[in-house]
Amino acid sequence: MQKTFSDAKNEKNAAAPAFFRRRSFLRSAGMATASAAVLLSGCNSHLDEFLDEVGDKSVKELISLSSGDKGVLNYAYTLEQLEAAFFTMAVNNQSFMNGLTSADRRFFTEVRNHEVVHVEFFKAVLGNDAIPDLKFNFSSINFSNRNQVLRTASMFEDLGVAAYNGAGKYLSSPANLLLAGKIVSVEARHAAYFREILDNYDPGSGNPVSFAGDDIIDENGLDLALPPDEVLARAAPYILPDIDVSRIM
Repeated sequence: MQKTFSDAKNEKNAAAPAFFRRRSFLRSAGMATASAAVLLSGCNSHLDEFLDEVGDKSVKELISLSSGDKGVLNYAYTLEQLEAAFFTMAVNNQSFMNGLTSADRRFFTEVRNHEVVHVEFFKAVLGNDAIPDLKFNFSSINFSNRNQVLRTASMFEDLGVAAYNGAGKYLSSPANLLLAGKIVSVEARHAAYFREILDNYDPGSGNPVSFAGDDIIDENGLDLALPPDEVLARAAPYILPDIDVSRIM
């Protein structure tokens, strides 16, 4: 029987009760960040070997997600891996970080920590059902260009919110839906703040009320919701393997 968020959380707490306590958050996130750094290092040797065998570098590895809650959770896990990898690279780039105020540097570091903990949390929830650690391609991003990094950060967080909003209806477990709602609220806090600081560094990049602009909030005051296939199409340039979400929808 598949574990829910709550099941995994209870197991984790029983094994290491201080893991998710607030006072140990940064320590735990720091340990997870070290794991993320390993994830980011090196090349995708298995993919390279496969491509060498078929002789076509345009062919990408395909990861097909399951149906039901397991597929939705792996879909969220995919996006959290993407965000954690991106924010780890941003925080590790001193040129970028030095171009921010001290408050914004702290915020970027906190966001990195949040995303890394989200990755570790989904990994614990899914257990043996988790997809492999993914590899990413951020070569199109100049991490020394402050405004480009800020725009990309804002885009990833907006996309994450829209992804959770659009995928909630595919969850059958109330416990999973509840915890997904708690995570998307954190992503929304990130997204709003990134839009605000982006306007400070790159005036005119958004509309006059970027933190809750009409490009993400509709006339009914509801946030944008996107289906998994559209979300993955937008994220695909940064994810090395192809992710098939057709069984979720």
